[in-house]
Amino acid sequence: MRTLLDEGVRSFEAAGLSYGHGTTNALDEAAWLLLHSLGWPPHDLNAHLDEPLDAARFDAARALLQRRIRTRKPAAYLLNEAWLGPHRFHVDERVIVPRSFIAEWLVTPAQPGTKSPWDPACAGETKRILDLCTGSGCLAILAALAFPEAKVDAVDLSADALAVARRNVDDYGLGERVELLRSDLFTALEGRTYDLIVSNPPYVKASSMRTLPREYRREPEMALASGRDGLDHTRVILAQAPRFLDPRGLLVVEIGHNRKAFEKAFPRLRPQWPKTSAGAGFVFAVRREMLGE
Repeated sequence: MRTLLDEGVRSFEAAGLSYGHGTTNALDEAAWLLLHSLGWPPHDLNAHLDEPLDAARFDAARALLQRRIRTRKPAAYLLNEAWLGPHRFHVDERVIVPRSFIAEWLVTPAQPGTKSPWDPACAGETKRILDLCTGSGCLAILAALAFPEAKVDAVDLSADALAVARRNVDDYGLGERVELLRSDLFTALEGRTYDLIVSNPPYVKASSMRTLPREYRREPEMALASGRDGLDHTRVILAQAPRFLDPRGLLVVEIGHNRKAFEKAFPRLRPQWPKTSAGAGFVFAVRREMLGE
């Protein structure tokens, strides 16, 4: 195992692979692929580093490393799994690979140094939650687990994404509490209101779309691109959210590295910028009364 891991790290670095779909470096990416290939837990590297391998298992694991280089597919697609904290989700190329700072506040225990934008004491009062642009359904599922008294609507425009989300919702046994809906943002939700709306919408700006690494171009473009400044979807969400939020409802939206553009576009809005593991400025939170009509 150690020999394969060293070989994988060297070859990944030589090939100039890009990361960000569950790992951030060659070592973690190679370890994840190898542990999965060999049937070992994904967070148990040290226990297996010196495990002997027969020729068949060695060759199969090496072939997976080579496939990562040849295809430039993120490990999550090669393994059909993604992890948010201790929670595993099925993924394939019909959906973006789950990665969200919002997930940090929904996973228990909370990540060190972070604080959720909602008061943990309100968990019992949060009865209706909306996850806009749900993709694989991961945030909707985490919200259902974090707020056990709540019903969750999980919305996406992509029928393919909703098929993946259905598999994940069923895997977690949450079919009675998580409703999947095909909708272009709020268009199919008339008459529904929510205590909490969370969204990790597309937010990649046009100039960045043109220079994405090959790994990111494996993901559905509609899950990434959001106009010239990366805020096309966020503009619609902010304009329409007041009709769908209860009077004390909370809107939480992830916008990546677009805070400067956001503040230029919405100079009068004063949202919270709760801290994440990467710092503040990647997710904003705003109460219904701050959004006006």
